[in-house]
Amino acid sequence: MSLPRIAVDAMGGDEGVRVMVSGAALARRQHDQFKFLLVGDETRIKAALDAHPNMRGASEILHCEDVVGGDEKPTQALRRARTTSMGLAVNAVKAGDAGAAVSAGNTGALMAMSKLALRTMPGIDRPALAALLPSLGDHDVIMLDLGANTECDARNLVQFAIMGAAYSRIVTGQAEPRVRLLNIGTEDIKGTDQLQDAASRLRDATGLAMQFDGFIEADKINRGQCDVVVTDGFSGNIALKAIEGAARFVTDLLRNAFTSSLRSKIGFLVSRPATELLRHHLDPNNHNGAVFLGLNGVVVKSHGSANATGVANAVAVAARLLEEDLTQRIAADLGTLQAAQSTPGEAA
Repeated sequence: MSLPRIAVDAMGGDEGVRVMVSGAALARRQHDQFKFLLVGDETRIKAALDAHPNMRGASEILHCEDVVGGDEKPTQALRRARTTSMGLAVNAVKAGDAGAAVSAGNTGALMAMSKLALRTMPGIDRPALAALLPSLGDHDVIMLDLGANTECDARNLVQFAIMGAAYSRIVTGQAEPRVRLLNIGTEDIKGTDQLQDAASRLRDATGLAMQFDGFIEADKINRGQCDVVVTDGFSGNIALKAIEGAARFVTDLLRNAFTSSLRSKIGFLVSRPATELLRHHLDPNNHNGAVFLGLNGVVVKSHGSANATGVANAVAVAARLLEEDLTQRIAADLGTLQAAQSTPGEAA
């Protein structure tokens, strides 16, 4: 299937051009239909492309030397949206020159630029940042919001649930993903008024392609008990950082344990297949590619420290969302919810 090309902010991320171009090249080796608009310093991009002959006929370069700083405030970055590699990548989606944009740059700036250029979909008040997290279940779990909105009301949380379920149907293939709201307990009486209200609306909604299963606590996020975890961006970002920190802690603990003595090193050799599987499962590069859901276009945020494999995964996420027409799926579910709310006798 022919896909629209993907705009890559080649200047973003910790290592910039080299890793971003290498990641795009790796993605194309896995999916030879991918085409790219590489945005950034032309000289540096051409030098990076020399190592990847498979990209020569599949890439166009949009020259730009200006870069959004990692610590730059979104309001400052917005003023330079038309001159920075990040801003030009997003604007390529707006102009129809690319179907999606991928950047490993400043998250706040990317959200601000994307929201201004692409606007939110009809029926969506705020876009949300969603990502895939490893799970003990058959599929990764999707969690949103992860930092785009620090405060959310019940209406926002319901919209996040709809968007997350649509995304989950694409990546898991399930017709009705299991959706839960992050809370301090699973009992119906627990949580803030906003959580209680959102839960009530989701329980009463009909015709949505999801199963709403109530609340979930943070220690169960990765247990495989649900497919989509919904929360506000403040709590979501804290939970995400705690999960990532725990994964690094386990990895470092095992490394220290297996190198502490000769006997431990022998034990490591015996258990290496299991530890390699664990390392692969906990490696954030294998789950890289957070998505700004709710926009009139596809924008994917790669982790700033991602390696080429991680960037390739982010590119693959963008391509899959284009192929499966994520925005249309969200729009259809929003229409179902709005129709139910306007029908007499139906609870909102």
